[in-house]
Amino acid sequence: MTIDDDSARLPHLTDTHDTPTEISRGWDSIGAIIVDASLQRRQNYEATVKPRVEALVASWPDANTTSGFRNRLSTGSLSQIIMWPSPGRLGQIEDLTAVLEDQGIETVEELRARLSDPAARDVLREALAGVRHMGPKALEYFDLLSGVSTGR
Repeated sequence: MTIDDDSARLPHLTDTHDTPTEISRGWDSIGAIIVDASLQRRQNYEATVKPRVEALVASWPDANTTSGFRNRLSTGSLSQIIMWPSPGRLGQIEDLTAVLEDQGIETVEELRARLSDPAARDVLREALAGVRHMGPKALEYFDLLSGVSTGR
């Protein structure tokens, strides 16, 4: 697989010059991973995505788990927290949350473990691919956000 233009826009993922086996954006929050993955498509990361994810983490610390994020989503205030009115991206956030719930994934560590296990990875990626706009590049980005090296 070749690196495309989208890959060039990804922010610096590690501070070391070694080739890591795991790389991470640094989110310890399932909610942050879901929001980042949903907003990143066709957006400037530093100007648009990162500040919104940081606002989510600061405002909803309990969104570090899938159930905590779901509880916060049920308040209907996500669009105000991340300052994002577009129903399409907000719907994608809901759908990705539902996939993680259905898969029984509660924490970033559980997500990383599932994506690192070849058999479980295929099942999870198939479920994630069922969400609108979660194509191959978005799935690889989800790996990066989760701290999983795709080895590509």
